[in-house]
Amino acid sequence: MAEKTSEITKSSENSESKWYVLHTYSGYENKVMNDILTLVENRGMGHLIEEVMVPTEVVTETVDGKTKEVEIKRYPCYVYVKMVVTNETWYVCRNTRGVTGFIGIGSEPIPLSDEEVAGLGVTSKTIEGSYKVGEIVTVTSGPLDGYEAVIKELDESNAKVVVTVSMFGRDTPATLDLTSIKKR
Repeated sequence: MAEKTSEITKSSENSESKWYVLHTYSGYENKVMNDILTLVENRGMGHLIEEVMVPTEVVTETVDGKTKEVEIKRYPCYVYVKMVVTNETWYVCRNTRGVTGFIGIGSEPIPLSDEEVAGLGVTSKTIEGSYKVGEIVTVTSGPLDGYEAVIKELDESNAKVVVTVSMFGRDTPATLDLTSIKKR
């Protein structure tokens, strides 16, 4: 066992943090998350274990004719950890009560790819620069990808922008995320 953790440390030395997945017993997800967060705080490991989360979503459920909103776990039995893998972080996560192991080969955790992280919705893109009403920008994603647009409204608190795109000789308004545009 010690040999395996030594290999992990050597391969991730001086690397930036990545997202890893812990498998837990059913119903232990929140307890595992809270226990790891407590250990990180108590041991001063915030620079090594940056985030711990259990992705959830709110769904509407109807029981006996009564409708209510319920928060459910998107991925039961899994906890997501953004960390730098070292002997200490591996030990803290792996030996937390309720954890059965990392997702990976043997005891070696394998980080999630950028595509997998994007699918989880756990990170957001940074917004490059600042924008002004009337500025001409280029749309970088979605059905308007590649079109030039003029900013009509900015909603920086919600990271949204209303633009107009000239299509077929007419100005067409569109509401986009600020991460979907760039300065031209």
